[in-house]
Amino acid sequence: MREEYTENQIQVLEGLEAVRIRPGMYIGTTSARGLHHLVYEIVDNAVDEALAGRCTRIDIEIHKDNSVSVKDDGHGIPVGIQPQRGIPAVEVVFTVLHAGGKFGGGGYKVSGGLHGVGASVVNALSEWTNVKIYTEGKIHEINFSKGDVINPLRIIGDAEDGQTGTYVHFKPDAEIFEETVFDFDILRQHMRETAFLNKGLMVNISDLREEPVKSKSYLYEGGIMQFVEYINKNKTPIHDKIFYAEGSKEGCLVEIALQYNDGYLENTYTFANNINTSDGGMHLMGFRAGLTKTVNDYGRKYNILKEADKNLSGEDVREGLTAIVSVKLTDPQFEGQTKAKLGNSEARTAVESLLSEYLQYFLEENPAIGKMILEKSLMASRAREAAKKARELVRRKSFLDGGRLPGKLADCSEKDPALCEIFIVEGDSAGGSAKNARTPKTQAILPLRGKILNVEKTRLDKILENNEIRSMITAFGTGIQDDFDEGKLRYHKIVLMTDADVDGAHIRTLLLTFIYRYLTPLIENGYVYIAQPPLYKVEKGKKEYYVYSDAELENLLKEIGRDGIKPIQRYKGLGEMDADQLWDTTMNPQSRQLLRVDLSNAIAADDTFTQLMGDNVEPRREFILEHAKFVQNLDY
Repeated sequence: MREEYTENQIQVLEGLEAVRIRPGMYIGTTSARGLHHLVYEIVDNAVDEALAGRCTRIDIEIHKDNSVSVKDDGHGIPVGIQPQRGIPAVEVVFTVLHAGGKFGGGGYKVSGGLHGVGASVVNALSEWTNVKIYTEGKIHEINFSKGDVINPLRIIGDAEDGQTGTYVHFKPDAEIFEETVFDFDILRQHMRETAFLNKGLMVNISDLREEPVKSKSYLYEGGIMQFVEYINKNKTPIHDKIFYAEGSKEGCLVEIALQYNDGYLENTYTFANNINTSDGGMHLMGFRAGLTKTVNDYGRKYNILKEADKNLSGEDVREGLTAIVSVKLTDPQFEGQTKAKLGNSEARTAVESLLSEYLQYFLEENPAIGKMILEKSLMASRAREAAKKARELVRRKSFLDGGRLPGKLADCSEKDPALCEIFIVEGDSAGGSAKNARTPKTQAILPLRGKILNVEKTRLDKILENNEIRSMITAFGTGIQDDFDEGKLRYHKIVLMTDADVDGAHIRTLLLTFIYRYLTPLIENGYVYIAQPPLYKVEKGKKEYYVYSDAELENLLKEIGRDGIKPIQRYKGLGEMDADQLWDTTMNPQSRQLLRVDLSNAIAADDTFTQLMGDNVEPRREFILEHAKFVQNLDY
């Protein structure tokens, strides 16, 4: 019998019910990323006060119960009665979607909180939210639970002389979020970024959950120039002077800073109203167009580019570039609540015009820098041509071989990529064990010989000559860089399965560096995993136990007792396990442990890969010293 569809099936969600029922529509995800996004929304509101010239300091605290407070010294959210609703304005801000001072009422000329949903969404998704407002010599307080008012706005005391601002304290709702424990480092990196983008704004963050209290304070009078300097701190710049331009065009305030280093990769980060537009948009298009044209024009004018030379491509002039492009607009048009891409066409015109004008002056006034940039770009152009020929050779060979996959690849028979996974393993011994252990229908094995190239120190043309890298590219099926096509990916799980020792960790880092630098969408879209093979097998009586760290081994021995234990086997490598052991511990989807590689912060990821794989030894030594305390096992 068919179910009727009548007016009774039409539901109207009142207040903030819609947010609690469909949180992903408002914060993207209820994972750890969405959890941290709550903090960003409240901080963005404080930053909007700074953009309006009313705030100089923001304090963020993670409390012992995993709640978070954000305090600013702005004017404070208005506490008067909002005429449309007949309730205090602060209550409207925290209980009504699309409400705030960002919709043409003159409250903010520039704002990151485009949709006016930040405070109300945080409130809806929190177990409780407490708000204090310091204004007109008084402290006002209002309390909420899961979006509803539980204590209406009231005066609770006198503010200190001249004290103004807003204090928001909230605890995310465990009924909504998969994870409710905040990561200090993730928040710290975001707050540092916020301070870079707002010169003169002090941003403090403290973690009160442990002793001694962890705290960081960020204040950058140099703004995005210091941001570029920070990104390049573990690289080798080819010129000391950082280019900087600031101005207003097309009703858009533009800031640009850039510096070239001796590496081969581009690091350009774009922001709109302090929001990290990770997918770029019009401001990025304007920057790239302006940079390419200006460098080519300069090269022609001073005959560094000869008559017979082709124009440099955008890719050529961006090799080794570190740049920050920050725009501030009255009416930014973002794609989606997560604001990853900017759509304002005037931003393209403004950025291109300002960059072309100021960069031309910069190159004219600094001819030695201009010459270095042109020479580096010309070398990049020649390498690009060589890489193009190498790519064509890979494609031609693949075509002549009938699209044949690498000979050492033991492929799976399933044709649906969503059901397929490939294990990248080191060496023939581990490869043999893995081939015997796998499920041939859905699991493919690609053994690699030795350590692949460190791509951090190598241009693409040389990278494509490496057999192991070419095998991976061919096996994945996506192509690389300009040829990359995610739709051709042959496996939706790419599992890096290396030995649980120092060499294995090094090989894993080399593989991750290659994938991050040249196949970034594979990480961004969640296709890359790290296998977790056990370190020990413990036998007692007829029982076998697999453990994955020294700490876990100690806990197990305390639990089961040491008496009657046969020799404890320490696995030196995957090849030491027989097929059944490898299947049970590392490859069986029902019992294995996999770590998905996440790219939550591209700037931090770039910094880490540069530290670990770059030419400079000192940053790598500092990284090892800082993180040595977390290492559980070392094999020499």
